[in-house]
Amino acid sequence: MRQKFLLFTFCVFFLCPSFAAGEDAFQRCLFVTVLQDPPVLSSRQEITRLIDFAKEARTDILFVQIYRANQAWFPSTIADPAPYDDARRRLSEDPLKLLMKQAHRAGIRVYAWLNMLSLSNNKNARLLNKYGPEILTRNLNAKKKLQDYRIDSQYFLEPGDLRVRRELAGIVGEILTAYPELDGILFDYVRYPDPSPDYGYTPMNMERFRKATGREIAGKNDPAWQAWKRTQVTELLRELVEKTRAMRPGIGVAATGCAPYIRAYAEAFQDWPSWVKTGLVDFVTFMSYSPDAEEFEKSVRNAKSKVADFTKVMVGVPAYKLAASPWILVRQMRFCAESGSGGFCVFHYGSVEEHPALGRAVIGSKNP
Repeated sequence: MRQKFLLFTFCVFFLCPSFAAGEDAFQRCLFVTVLQDPPVLSSRQEITRLIDFAKEARTDILFVQIYRANQAWFPSTIADPAPYDDARRRLSEDPLKLLMKQAHRAGIRVYAWLNMLSLSNNKNARLLNKYGPEILTRNLNAKKKLQDYRIDSQYFLEPGDLRVRRELAGIVGEILTAYPELDGILFDYVRYPDPSPDYGYTPMNMERFRKATGREIAGKNDPAWQAWKRTQVTELLRELVEKTRAMRPGIGVAATGCAPYIRAYAEAFQDWPSWVKTGLVDFVTFMSYSPDAEEFEKSVRNAKSKVADFTKVMVGVPAYKLAASPWILVRQMRFCAESGSGGFCVFHYGSVEEHPALGRAVIGSKNP
C-alpha cells in the first residue's frame, strides 16, 4: 500500500499537468448529480464550494443535473417542481442561475444534464399519473401491476411513444425558456434499457412498426425490428435537438453514449457514432465506467475505432468506483488525453468531494 501511495504521489505531480499542456481543445468536464448529500443546488455554500473546486481542477464544463426521475430542479409544469421549489426557498433565488453566474465569472461553461427516459423508481411520476403504464417500455411478459414494468429497479419511458416525445420536448422548452444563460444541454438516458434487449413491445410501437414495414414483428432478434427500435432512439434525440437548436441557435448539444460500443448498439439500441458523424450532436460523453485500467483502455480504443473524429467524444471516467485506488483514476485521465479524445468527464463531483485523494487526482496537486 505504501508503494501505491508513493506512486500516486508521483503520478499526480508529474503526469496530471500534462492534461493542460496539450491542445486547447482538450476539455476537462465534471458531472454534478442531484443525488449527492448535501445536493449542490441546496445552498449558496455548496454552490461556491463546487465552483472553487472546479476552478482549481481547471474544469471547462460542468454537467449539472437538473432533471431526473421526472423531477425538476427548474420551474416546470410538466415535471414535478418540488425539488426546485424547495431549493429556491432555501436560497431565495433560482439555484441554477446562481451557479451559472459564479461559473461564468470563473470562465466555466454549464450544461443542463437531463435524464430523459428513466423515471428511476418514481412510481408517482407526473407522466405516469397522466398517461398510465402504456408509456413505459415493456417486454412480452404479463403485466398485472405497475411494479411489473420495472427494469433494473427503474421505470423506463418508451422512446417510440409519440406522447413521450412530446412531453420530453416540452420539458426541454421549459428549461431553455427559463435559462437563456445556459451554455448547453446534455441528453442522458436516450436509449432502451439493456439488461436484456427484449423491450419495446408497447401497443403504440407495434402498430407503428406494422404501418412502417407492412408486417408483424418476427421476434426480438428480427433485424428489421431491431433497426426500427434503433431508429426510434435516434429520432427521439433528433426531436429534442431540433427543439433545442430552434429555440437557442448556437447552444451546445451533447448526449451520453453507452459503453462498450456493442452494448450501446445491440442492447440499448443506441447508435451514438452516427450521432457524431451526422452532426446531430456536437459531442458524445462516452460512459466508460470500468474501474479496471486495461478494460477501460480497451473500451476507449474500441470507441475511437467507431468515429472519424475522436475529439467529438468526451470519455467518462469512474471516480465513484476508484476511491480506494486514485492512481487508476490518474492513469485513466491520462489515457483520455493520449487517446486523442476531446476530453474526460469525471463522474462525479460528490465522489471527489467525499474522497480527498480523488479530488487531488483531478486537480493534479503536488500535495497528495
